[in-house]
Amino acid sequence: MRSPETIGPLLARYGASRSLLAGAHLHCHLLKSGLLAACSNRLISFYSWCRLPRAARAVFDEIPHPCHVSWSSLVTAYSNNSMPREALGAFRAMRGRGVRCNEFALPVVLKCAPDAGLGAQVHALAVATALDGDVFVANALVAMYGGFGMVDEARRMFDESGGTSGERNTVSWNGMISAYVKNDRCGDAIGVFREMVWSGGRPNEFGFSCVVNACTGARDLEAGRQVHAMVVRMGYDGDVFTSNALVDMYSKLGDIDMAAVVFEKMPAVDVVSWNAFISGCVIHGHDHRALELLLQMKSSGLVPNVYTLSTILKACAGAGAFNLGRQIHGFMIKADSVSDEFIGVGLVDMYAKDRFLDDARKVFNLMPQRDLILWNALISGYSHGGLYSEALSLFRRMRMEGLDLGVNRATLAAVLKSTASLEAISHTRQVHALAEKIGLLSDSHVINGLIDSYWKCDCLDDANRIFEESCSDDIISFTSMITALSQFDHGEDAIKLFVQMLRKGLEPDSFVLSSLLNACASLSAYEQGKQVHAHLIKRQFTSDVFAGNALVYTYAKCGSIEDADIAFSGLPERGVVSWSAMIGGLAQHGHGKRALELFQKMLDEGVSPNHITLTSVLSACNHAGLVDEAKKYFDSMKEMFGIDRTEEHYACMIDLLGRAGKLEDAMELVNNMPFEANAAVWGALLGASRVHGDPDLGRVAAEKLVTLEPEKSGTHVLLANTYASAGMWDEVAKVRKLMKYSNIRKEPAMSWVEMKDKVHTFIVGDKSHPRTREIYGKLDELGDLMNKAGYVPNVAVDLHNVDRSEKELLLSYHSERLAVAFALISTPAGAPIRVKKNLRICIDCHVAFKFISKIVSREIIIRDINRFHHFRDGTCSCGDYW
Repeated sequence: MRSPETIGPLLARYGASRSLLAGAHLHCHLLKSGLLAACSNRLISFYSWCRLPRAARAVFDEIPHPCHVSWSSLVTAYSNNSMPREALGAFRAMRGRGVRCNEFALPVVLKCAPDAGLGAQVHALAVATALDGDVFVANALVAMYGGFGMVDEARRMFDESGGTSGERNTVSWNGMISAYVKNDRCGDAIGVFREMVWSGGRPNEFGFSCVVNACTGARDLEAGRQVHAMVVRMGYDGDVFTSNALVDMYSKLGDIDMAAVVFEKMPAVDVVSWNAFISGCVIHGHDHRALELLLQMKSSGLVPNVYTLSTILKACAGAGAFNLGRQIHGFMIKADSVSDEFIGVGLVDMYAKDRFLDDARKVFNLMPQRDLILWNALISGYSHGGLYSEALSLFRRMRMEGLDLGVNRATLAAVLKSTASLEAISHTRQVHALAEKIGLLSDSHVINGLIDSYWKCDCLDDANRIFEESCSDDIISFTSMITALSQFDHGEDAIKLFVQMLRKGLEPDSFVLSSLLNACASLSAYEQGKQVHAHLIKRQFTSDVFAGNALVYTYAKCGSIEDADIAFSGLPERGVVSWSAMIGGLAQHGHGKRALELFQKMLDEGVSPNHITLTSVLSACNHAGLVDEAKKYFDSMKEMFGIDRTEEHYACMIDLLGRAGKLEDAMELVNNMPFEANAAVWGALLGASRVHGDPDLGRVAAEKLVTLEPEKSGTHVLLANTYASAGMWDEVAKVRKLMKYSNIRKEPAMSWVEMKDKVHTFIVGDKSHPRTREIYGKLDELGDLMNKAGYVPNVAVDLHNVDRSEKELLLSYHSERLAVAFALISTPAGAPIRVKKNLRICIDCHVAFKFISKIVSREIIIRDINRFHHFRDGTCSCGDYW
């Protein structure tokens, strides 16, 4: 005989198994036996479990005087069947009938609350009915406030509930941890988990999965490892949710090997497990491993979902597995899933990265809905593919279609890359205005894009203003600004900015140090270059290919070819940039034959040269006077290396022929060039005409140069010097008169020397230095010793129309001599002297320094506008071919 005591558990069992037919038969029995009233609440719950809320409502309506349990059961039935509006309606009706609430109804209502306002009203009701201290109600309030972003209110409720009831259950702790995670306060979530453990609470699988996700969000791998150890110790490592969270954490935080360990130990893996592992591999560049995992996943019998395939498409792009990407595209077309937004973005991204931009555009055009992510994928594809105008056109179209204010930092970063490459200043300013309008001027990616675009558009002041206004403590912003200053030859400002960066506590990376090395190279700042080298060693960046190449280039530009050679020898990998930097350095330092030997070694090691390498090779031949070797490489450049001759190659060859006195051959090459001769070519011919006394050629070259570069004084000066060398003083006067009429001022010869982080600058006859008396005393002393050694001033190089004694006096006080004299009295005996000059060193000073280097037993390194001269023991590295 069935009684209410036995029918209740039976209905619960039928509901749990969703045995609708058996439950309906039992409902009929209750009607016939008159026991319906005693079991109505159980029937409401049964129909709720069977997903029949209307049947539950029908049972409820048959109750003549429903109690608070009946109402709570109805509210729960609606809530469990995703009918929150009906659940709230039932709750309001319950309150309208004056039925009291219980601790079971309020949590359900809080779960259905559409906003924090209604939730706060329920909270007030809980306080009024003294139910706020109940652990179930308190947990529901924490979850409600956390769900609506009011995480501080959630924490206050959590703390108060612990104080009033004196106890918290596992759900309480999990709710607070979850609230913090949902609101991106992952560090606080980890803190709550620690409080829970310290207070003796025992986490369950939900709590573990929550705190592991918190470790992922906080990027706290060490905390994650500690939680993992606790998971294993408490036996939850077999739980699929916790294991999936661990795989996701290790994958996203870059410990792919540990992710593999957790993954392989899982007793059962699902699609989520595979997706977490595959996604982590793709994020950290393990694209080939991700593709292998896809094959393993298919072999296991699991079918990849759209998220799996969209991730794999990224791996195809990264691994260059274009055919596999095509196959996935075909599979998705057959499955009619190509319109899925994740797949669409993956396909556009893959085709764009593989430079199949037409295919990317076709996929884009076929998408029924185009969100911001899809637009960004295509715009970025065009920008990174070098089709900058098309990228800007797409951006304009996107804005016209109503996504103007929906752009994000990825959009603007891609667009700014295009404006920078096109040097489109007006577009850069428009993007700047848009970024300000939508509040993205505080984003580091946008700031860096603006800095990069402004300086590439020759607007360094704008770039600097963006940097200063951003007050950024971002290493990338400093790198962008330091690079900009270096490129604009503001090397000193770049070094000052680097010092400012260090004071902010920012750790320099290999990119900023590479940019700083280029700044030192532009200044020929040897001491600062060594300090940057020390930073590279300290931070173990010496194996970085960019930093290593910059180090070779910097030492070569700073006058120490020996240090450059050591840096080159220490490179773990030598690409074409490395070889070109070293060959160019040797050429500039007058080691032409060594440069050619190194070039041959480069070819023997299978490294193909580029056009810059060949420019360095021709420059080596030029500086060493190796005319025949230069002709061999110049004539066979296309046949031997597949490299077309550029204007730089022609300029090198013409300069070499001019220096060698083969002026007719040089002019023949000019006439046979496939393009118009540029300023470098005519400048080389003008210089050669002066050296070899051909004023007619000088006049022709000068006329061409004046047309190309009318504002430059060097052209007029060279022409005047050419006339002066030939004794044509009337012509000299005409040129000088023209310069005066055109307001063209001759650039003054200037030399400088670096001493204890300070630069000392000199001009001819300079007497402004604090140690002028000692400097001139040293020059007089050297002059006597040089005369005894056989030095005879070459007054022919001084083109002033004055007598010989005055010319000798002018020559003896040239700026480079003053700089060397100062270095001699300021540095220890035997130390090398490094002097820089903004113009070409004169013939007489060149001869004088050979004598001085032997007299003082020192190496004197002079970097002029053309090359380095290493004076040692009475000889120069250029072999007097400068």
